[in-house]
Amino acid sequence: MIKNSTTDQLANGRLVSLDVMRGMIMILLCGESCMLYEAIRHIDPAKPMGGLINQFFHHPWHGLHFWDLVQPAFMFMAGAAMYISYSRKLDKGISWNNNLRHVLIRSLKLFICGTALHCVYAGKPVWELWNVLTQLSFTTIVAYLIIEKSYTWQLVFALGLLILTEVLYRTVLMPGFDQPFVEGHNFGSYVDTLLMGKINSDGWVTINCIPTAAHTIWGVLAGKLLISNKTINYKIKALVIAGVVALIIGFGLDLSGITPIIKRISTSSFAFASVGWVLLILAAVYWLVDVKRNIKYAWVFTVVGMNAIFIYLFFETVGVQWVNHVVAIFTGDMLQLFLNVPHNIAALISACVTLVVEWGLCYWLYKRSIFFKL
Repeated sequence: MIKNSTTDQLANGRLVSLDVMRGMIMILLCGESCMLYEAIRHIDPAKPMGGLINQFFHHPWHGLHFWDLVQPAFMFMAGAAMYISYSRKLDKGISWNNNLRHVLIRSLKLFICGTALHCVYAGKPVWELWNVLTQLSFTTIVAYLIIEKSYTWQLVFALGLLILTEVLYRTVLMPGFDQPFVEGHNFGSYVDTLLMGKINSDGWVTINCIPTAAHTIWGVLAGKLLISNKTINYKIKALVIAGVVALIIGFGLDLSGITPIIKRISTSSFAFASVGWVLLILAAVYWLVDVKRNIKYAWVFTVVGMNAIFIYLFFETVGVQWVNHVVAIFTGDMLQLFLNVPHNIAALISACVTLVVEWGLCYWLYKRSIFFKL
C-alpha cells in the first residue's frame, strides 16, 4: 500500500526525489540520535575505519566532513519543498498573502520546538537558540518573503547575506571577540552573549541563521527549476554546473586563505562548498528516482521524508531521553553482565537494537496517523 503511494506520487508529477533525499537525511540523523556512529567509532578507532567513521561527526573547526553537509541539505530541501508547495497553492487560487499566515505559524512552531529541545537536552528550562529547527524558522520566513522574485534577484540576495556575514565578522571587533575565525572569540559568539548571556562550548553561533538562509533560498531556486518546463537534461546540467561552481568558489576561498571553511560559524566558503555537494547529490537522486524511475525501495525514504520534522522530534526527545537508555539496559548492559561481551561491541549492538525499536515505534505511529504535522 505504501509502495503504491510512491508510484502515485510519480504519476501525479510529484518530485519523489525530494522526499527520498529528505528521507536519507533523516535516516542519517536517526542513526546519530541512537549513538550508532559513536558506537562504531569505538569499535576500530584506528585508521582506515576510524578515518571513515569520523566523516559522520562534525569537523572540530576548520575543515569539512560529510556530516557537515546534513544541516545545509536539511535547510536546502526545506526551501525546495516550500516552493513546490507554494506553486501548488497558487494553482488552487491561494495567494502569497493568504499563504503568509501559514508560513508564519509554521515558523513559530519550528521556533518553539527548537528552543524546547534545548530544554529537554539540559533537563531544565534554558534559553538557547542553536537548534536547527530554530534557525529553520528564520530561514523559512526570509526565503518566503522573496519567493516570487526572479532567479537573479534571489541569487543576489543570497550572496548579499553571505557578504553581510563576512562584513560583520571582519569589522565588528569587540574586546574578547575580535578574532573573526577563532572559536569562541568571533562576532557570532559575541552576539550570543547579547542574546543568551552565554556562548556555545562547541563553537556554534545563533547568527548562523543569516548565512544559512542562503541554503534555503538556493533550495527554493532548485525547487523552481525542477518543476519548471525545462528539459530533464537542462535541469540536471544546471544542478551539476551550479554544484561544481559552488565547490570551486567555496574551496577556492578556503585554499586561498581568504575565508576558511568553518561549519560551526557557517562561513561563506562553507556555505558555497556545502551547497555544491548538496546540488550534486540532488542531481544524482533526481536522475535515479524521477528520471530513471528506480522506485522499488523509494517508499522507505518517502515515508520518512514526508514526516521529517516529527521523526526528528521523536528521536531527539522520546528516543534520546528514554528509549536509548531503556534499550541499553536490556541489551548492551546485559550482554556485558551475563556474557562478558566487550563494552564497545555491546554498545554497538545496543545502538543497532535501539534504532530498530525506535523505527518500529515510528512506524506504529505512522500506521495510526499519529503525527505532529509541520
